[in-house]
Amino acid sequence: MSKFPTRISAARRNAEALLSQTKKRESSFKLDQEREHDAQVEKTARLRELRLAKEAADRETAAAKPVARPKARRPAPK
Repeated sequence: MSKFPTRISAARRNAEALLSQTKKRESSFKLDQEREHDAQVEKTARLRELRLAKEAADRETAAAKPVARPKARRPAPK
């Protein structure tokens, strides 16, 4: 009867080892996902900042530049 508990404990050890490996992989995967998400948020913020700066510069340029109105066309002589 001493073999029976050994089998159970061996099976339990194997199951716990598999579970710990799975948990380790899962936590590593979640950490990678979190890092990627943070990088994406950072990139989006940086690009938004650049876009807003460009739009502000374009507005300043447009305000400094006089608006050229198109000349009225005269009808062609018949």
